[in-house]
Amino acid sequence: MKTTSSMLALVFSAAMLAPAAQAHVTLEQSTGLAGSFQKLSFRVGHGCDGTATKGLTVSLPEGATNAKPMPKAGWKINVGTNGGVQEISWKGGPLPDAYFDEFVVQVKLTSQPGKLYFRVVQQCDKVSVAWDEIPGDSAVKLKAPAPVLEVLPAPSGTDLRQH
Repeated sequence: MKTTSSMLALVFSAAMLAPAAQAHVTLEQSTGLAGSFQKLSFRVGHGCDGTATKGLTVSLPEGATNAKPMPKAGWKINVGTNGGVQEISWKGGPLPDAYFDEFVVQVKLTSQPGKLYFRVVQQCDKVSVAWDEIPGDSAVKLKAPAPVLEVLPAPSGTDLRQH
């Protein structure tokens, strides 16, 4: 079977575009230790419908407390509560659709192992996208999944007081 260079180019292009089309707001870290202070990096992989990101709001789930966001040049930070839920918001930028960036916060994790889902709202020029879908019992693929962190049991004898 002959492979043409145009066929290879097409396959390569499709492979390169697939991750971009799948990109969402995600967490760099997939796991953290129960009871520890954890750095969380929320990655914004694209804008909204081709427009720049101008704001990001992260709602902390029960089990993630004591939030300390990392300053970001060109962005203003607000830490507050909304309906009893602690939120961290970055506003400014802008972050053009053609680029990605990370928004970082340190939190204290629950002492109970399990999954923590962080609801995120990405604000762009004229539209916002809520990355807040949490999987249920069905195997339905989520269109706007919330970033998730798996909290693992801390090994015995681990000092988790660092922050």
